[in-house]
Amino acid sequence: MPADSTSSIPSTPSSPSSPSSPSSTTPRRTRPGRRALGIVAAAATLATAGALVAALPAGAHGNKPGHGGGHGHQSRYQDVQLLSFNDLHGNLEPPSGSSGRVSERQSDGTTKTVDAGGVEYLATHLRDAREGNAYSITAAGGDMVGASPLISGLFHDEPTIEALNKLDLDVTSVGNHEFDEGAKELGRLQKGGCHPTEGCYTDQKFQGADFPYLAANALSEKSGKPILAPYWVWKKKDVKVGFIGVTLENTPGVVSAEGVKGLTFKDEVETINKYAEVLRRQGVKSIVALIHEGGLPASGDYNDDCDASGSGSGVSGPIVDIAKNVTPAVDALVTGHTHNAYVCTIPDPAGQPRMVTSAASFGRLYTDTTLTYDRVTGDIARTSVKSANHVVTRTVPKAADLTRLVGKWNTLAAPIGNRPIGYISADVPNTGTESPMGDLIADAQLAYGKALDPKTSLALMNPGGVRAGLTHAAQGAEGDGVVTYAEGFTVQPFANTVNLQDFTGAQLIQVLKEQVSGTNASAPKILQPSANLTYTLDLTRTGGDRVVTDSVRLGGAAVDPAATYRVATNSFLAGGGDGFPTLGLGTNDLVGDDDLTALAQYLTGASSASAPLDPPTPNRVTVVQ
Repeated sequence: MPADSTSSIPSTPSSPSSPSSPSSTTPRRTRPGRRALGIVAAAATLATAGALVAALPAGAHGNKPGHGGGHGHQSRYQDVQLLSFNDLHGNLEPPSGSSGRVSERQSDGTTKTVDAGGVEYLATHLRDAREGNAYSITAAGGDMVGASPLISGLFHDEPTIEALNKLDLDVTSVGNHEFDEGAKELGRLQKGGCHPTEGCYTDQKFQGADFPYLAANALSEKSGKPILAPYWVWKKKDVKVGFIGVTLENTPGVVSAEGVKGLTFKDEVETINKYAEVLRRQGVKSIVALIHEGGLPASGDYNDDCDASGSGSGVSGPIVDIAKNVTPAVDALVTGHTHNAYVCTIPDPAGQPRMVTSAASFGRLYTDTTLTYDRVTGDIARTSVKSANHVVTRTVPKAADLTRLVGKWNTLAAPIGNRPIGYISADVPNTGTESPMGDLIADAQLAYGKALDPKTSLALMNPGGVRAGLTHAAQGAEGDGVVTYAEGFTVQPFANTVNLQDFTGAQLIQVLKEQVSGTNASAPKILQPSANLTYTLDLTRTGGDRVVTDSVRLGGAAVDPAATYRVATNSFLAGGGDGFPTLGLGTNDLVGDDDLTALAQYLTGASSASAPLDPPTPNRVTVVQ
């Protein structure tokens, strides 16, 4: 294992900020066998490490089991363990391909990949990490559900909620994918009850989450109040730690319009600062923000030293500005959304370093952070905050209770999931600016579109909708090269429909420019094109000019600005999602079946056991750097 990367930075305790509004308090439901602790809920309805290390005041000692607490003496300082993860996306089983590996930097500077993930292993790692830590909290940064593999997605993510209950998750923020099926369905996942149309999947009623979902900045348009609890307080004896949960303000831009109907999403910083002051007025001075928004680390290695060149230098993206503006009253930030791994310090508005973490995605990592609680001030002494990301390796024993849970739901899903839908000759990855999997989906949607309307000209697929690739190696008993329905579901789990719309050539060119302009200017979203659309993307230029207009060809011919083109997309893009407003202006709409049906039909028709489909070569977009 490479050595932990640490920094030695003096700091000061946090201080209050921002005005507030009152909030009520309600007790949280607990389950039998839960770690013994007092809880107060507030509701308005392998490792890399970083540290903020300096000497504690004279006479101070972190209080751990058997040290200072069992012989009539209680230390002023108490170490509180914060275990965290994010973006699980219903991955109960170990993810396949690159989605189930992490990159680890070795002491000699080389890297290797490590197989990681699977809730049976995650449970073992978390339970082992808690050993010897009497004060331990487990929190998450959102997207626990949504875009899930078949074992969870087929059952509206009830299996994942049951798994999180067994993992002893204490609290999580909502993420954008918690809204995929709308606020009412999110409420059902929180409170329990059988699905309104599909009923109960087993002979037992779904009990809902034993942990609170926090949605401080997701408000009802009608009431103006958060749809779920904005914050929650963990309490054990005299130690109190408050949690505020928010999702990214741009959730409506990355979720279907139906999923966020009747909701508004407020600024992350303003919301956190507001509720931090609410908590401090209630006497809670130790605060952690759970933020479903994230950053882009300089390295893809999970154990890269993010602070090697100074505090905050190793990460970029939206989380940097958020972290620099969230009130110093907040002591640590657990983040997500970008599916990246980092343990960084970023200066707060007072210029003091503050820990910001993310544990990649799909349950491949978890973060272990030590918060030192000062019993005199009730605050976190940021002079001694340590944090490290750890790999959820598959070399540990599986947790038997999670194995039983996975087995139960797999048995229910097997009749549907094991059905072959096609054959491939090699892996079809979903990585790269233009990915083979993205191209394959676009080709499938073009073929499906032509079957609906022969005038269909091309297809475009958003990269964020390509949730996984296809692996040639068998995942079960189906045999190498066989694509099962479950594997297809993992690639396209959203149940978007395939929509056909008419656009002028000028509008089509504008759509391509919106990949690298407007809301996508700083973080381009390159649409995956069907095989008949080619063009050059010149990254040495700026804005929409990065799409070289004269290079755009459809079937080898230049696009006529005045001509009409029939375009196939999924329903999310057809509504202008992902920063493509022009795609929301199409005419002559025709709505087809769901996108997974289109993919399955294409694979079935274009491949066989004796003639498997070759992965597309990603050469439709020529990139100039």
